[in-house]
Formats: sequence, C-alpha cells, structure tokens
Amino acid sequence: MKLFIRYLNILIKSQMQYRTSFWLLTLGQFFIPFSMFAGVYFLFERFGQIKGWSFPEVALCFSVIHMAFAIAECFARGFDSFSSMVVNGEFDRVLVRPRSTVIQVLGSKFEFTRFGRLVQSLLVLMWAVSQLPVEWTILKVLTLVFMIASGVFIFSGIFILAATLSFWTIQGLEVANIFTDGGREMAQYPLDIYKKWVSRFFTFIIPFGLVNYYPLLYIVDKNNGNALLHMLAPLAGFLFLIPCLMIWHFGVRHYRSTGS
Repeated sequence: MKLFIRYLNILIKSQMQYRTSFWLLTLGQFFIPFSMFAGVYFLFERFGQIKGWSFPEVALCFSVIHMAFAIAECFARGFDSFSSMVVNGEFDRVLVRPRSTVIQVLGSKFEFTRFGRLVQSLLVLMWAVSQLPVEWTILKVLTLVFMIASGVFIFSGIFILAATLSFWTIQGLEVANIFTDGGREMAQYPLDIYKKWVSRFFTFIIPFGLVNYYPLLYIVDKNNGNALLHMLAPLAGFLFLIPCLMIWHFGVRHYRSTGS
C-alpha cells in the first residue's frame, strides 16, 4: 500500500502541473453522465414509470453504477490502457522489478479527472435518497456502500481481463467495451426490464445484477425472498475479482516480449 500511495502522489502532482487543463477535463467528466441522466429523466417524463419502477428508484440504480464506474476508471485505468505498455515493451521492465505486477500496472496511470463524473453521480444519489419513501437503517446504508464497492471490483475485474488479452493480441480489443461501457449502460436500469437471457448473463457470468438489482430490491422494500441474501448479493463483485486476477497471473506466466 505504501508503494500504491506513492504512485498516487506522483501522478496527482504530475497531472496538477497543468491545472487549467485538469479542471476543464474534470468539468467535462461532470457533464458526461449528466447528459445520460437527462435521457433517463425524459424517458420517465414521457412514460411515468418502467415496469413498476419509479424515477427515484431508477435514479438510485443509475447513481450507484456510475459511481462504481467512475472510481474504477480513476484507480484501475492502468489496466484499461495496458496494451500500450505491451506494445512499447514497457512491461518487460515491470517484470524485473521486485514488486507485484498488479500493483505496478495499477499504479501506472490514474485518471483523477474522473472525480467530475463521481461528483455528478453523488449528487444524483443524494437526490434519489431524499426522494425515496424508504426508512433508512444502518443495514440499508451499509448495503448501499457495499453495492458501490462491489461495482468497483467488477469493473476493475473487466479491465484486468481486457488487459490480459493483450498478452496474446498485443493490441487492446474494443470488444471489452461491450462489458464496461455496455455493462454500465445496462446496469443503470433495474435488471428485470430486460429479456431473461440478458438478466441471466449479467447475473451468473458478469454479476452486475447481484451488485445493483437484487440489493436494490432490499433497499426499496421490493424483495420477496430472504432479505439477508439480497443484502449479501454484492459479495459476488468481490468474488468476481478472484478469477480475474488468476487469469492475469496466467497471462503473465505466458507473456512473450514484443521485442520492441
């Protein structure tokens, strides 16, 4: 963790060398999810509700997944841009250093401008919480925090899997965006509005549903089953990271230098 914090300090100092650029990029990131949220608002303005879900409930769902994505983009950006490290032969230097490759790649790049996206999502979350007729308890607050943290782990895991492909493909593949950007767009709505095969895929393969939908049912008092299971559903996000790291280490063992 000391090494990770040193990476943070170095990169924040580096990015703050051009403060005007930094704040303009941060402001731009603030308005990106705002336009998405405006689309959700106009949808509900036209139809009132979607399959029994109200606008504040969907706003809560929206804010959780966008907060998770913003945090993952900020702190796991090194894996998202990892293919350039392989192409340039920089990963060879990572391998000869006496520290974990995960920490080194993780610390190679941070996008602090993503805090603009995080702030906007936080504002939506605060509004949704104030509008929902929910009796907030400590357990529900903890479940909400757990949802956000678990979402960070899922997005980070997808970034790691996409980075691992670079060991064989060299160049990064845009197909990974189906599960990052596409997963974010899909998970900003409750899972039961989609076809069965979509909800099953995003429950048992990439568990966005267990992070966002099932615990949301508990928070808004719509769960029909065991409340404890709905509360613990976000644990799937943490478990999802384990096979992702195992696949990463498998890729590292089979890495062959590009010869750059």
